[in-house]
Amino acid sequence: ARDNLREADKKETRLFVQTHPDVLIIPPDPPQMMIKVDQVRRVIETIYYRPAEGKERVYIFTDSAFMKEAANSLLKVLEEPPEFATIFLLTENPGELLPTIRSRSMIFPLRALPVEEIDQYLAKHRPEWKAAQRALVARLCDGAVGRARGFDLASYVAARSNALTILKSALQGGDHSDLFKATESYRSGAEGREKTEQLVRTLYGLLRDLMFVASGTPELVRNTDILTELKRLADSADFDWIVAASDRLGEVERGMRRNLLRSLSLDAFAAALER
Repeated sequence: ARDNLREADKKETRLFVQTHPDVLIIPPDPPQMMIKVDQVRRVIETIYYRPAEGKERVYIFTDSAFMKEAANSLLKVLEEPPEFATIFLLTENPGELLPTIRSRSMIFPLRALPVEEIDQYLAKHRPEWKAAQRALVARLCDGAVGRARGFDLASYVAARSNALTILKSALQGGDHSDLFKATESYRSGAEGREKTEQLVRTLYGLLRDLMFVASGTPELVRNTDILTELKRLADSADFDWIVAASDRLGEVERGMRRNLLRSLSLDAFAAALER
C-alpha cells in the first residue's frame, strides 16, 4: 500500500504491523530502514491504554537501528512503563542499543537450535517432507525453528536449480542455452525482484558450500543432498575463483538497486567468471 502513495505522503507515513488489537509490530521504516521517532510516538500514545482483549499490550521492535530522537523517546517510556504492557526489542547486536536502554531492559539471548533438533521438529510438523528434505531445510534455516517450519522448499529448489546452471556455465563453459533459458525468467517488477534476490542468496549459499568442499570440510556443507554435484564443481573452482565470484555477485546486487536488466546482469556474471 505504501508503494501507491505520493512521495510527499510517504514522508508522513510510518510502517506498523497489527494483526491483533493488543499487539503492535514496529519494523524499520524506509528509506533509511531505521526506527523513527513518529513510530515511537505511536507506541507512547497507545501504551497507557489498557488492553482490549488480552492481559497485556505487546510492542515488538524488530530491529535495533533507532534514529537518535527515536531512541531518546523510547527511553522515556522504558523509565515508567505501565504494568500491563511489554516491549520487545529484537536485535542481533545489543551493543547497537543505547546503554541507557540496555540498563532498563532484561536481556534474553536466543541461540540457534541444533540441526538435529530442527530435523526432529520438522518430522512432526512437516510430515509431508522426506528425510532428505527435512535435513536440507534444517541446515538452511540457521537454527530458527519458525523459519524452518515456514520454509518454501519448492521455491528454494527452483532457485537452486537456476543457480547451479549459472555456476556450471561459468565453470564448465560450452553451450549457454541452458543459462539463457534460466536467466530470461528473471524479469522486472516487484515479483521479479523478489525472485532475483532469492537467486542471489542461493548463489551465495552455493559458493559457501563450494568453499567448504574445496577446503576439505564437506561436513559443513548445507546443501547435502547435492554434495556429489558440488564436489564435481569444486574440482574446477579454486579459492581465487570463489572469491571473484562472490565479488561479482555483489556487483549483481548493486545493479539490482540501480534497476539494471536482471537477466543481462546474471548472464554477465556467468560470462565474467568463465574458465
